[in-house]
Amino acid sequence: MKHSTTHPTRRGRGPAHRIGRSLALVLPVVLVLSGTLAVTRVDWSGDSSSVLTASDTSVAGIQTRARAPQDVLRDRLLTELREKDPGVALTHLQQAVNGRPSLAAHCTSIARTLGRAAVRLYGASRAQSYARPVCDTSFASGVLATRH
Repeated sequence: MKHSTTHPTRRGRGPAHRIGRSLALVLPVVLVLSGTLAVTRVDWSGDSSSVLTASDTSVAGIQTRARAPQDVLRDRLLTELREKDPGVALTHLQQAVNGRPSLAAHCTSIARTLGRAAVRLYGASRAQSYARPVCDTSFASGVLATRH
């Protein structure tokens, strides 16, 4: 029998190969996760009091339940309608839309809601007396829809 001077051949791959293969699979995942966690810790807004980390699940839960601006406006205007009168609510609706044009898409539905609420609180004829051309007369159409 002749012994060769080369390295003996292995039947299987050794532990170094297994470790390298495991690292090749795990390392990208670890890098992505650590990068994601690092990005969530950066204060992108410039306001140091609003830093949100990945572990702040209670803060994240509160932010996902934040109400849309149009819903906040609608509720505020309904309160004004009840406490003052529909004219005040319609004036503030027009001012809100003029000051924040992104609310214009919701103006019609808010005005209709105000019209329906005015009919419930003041009756149809008195509610109609507050109608004005806010959001293409949607307040008046809300009043009329409730009358029928």
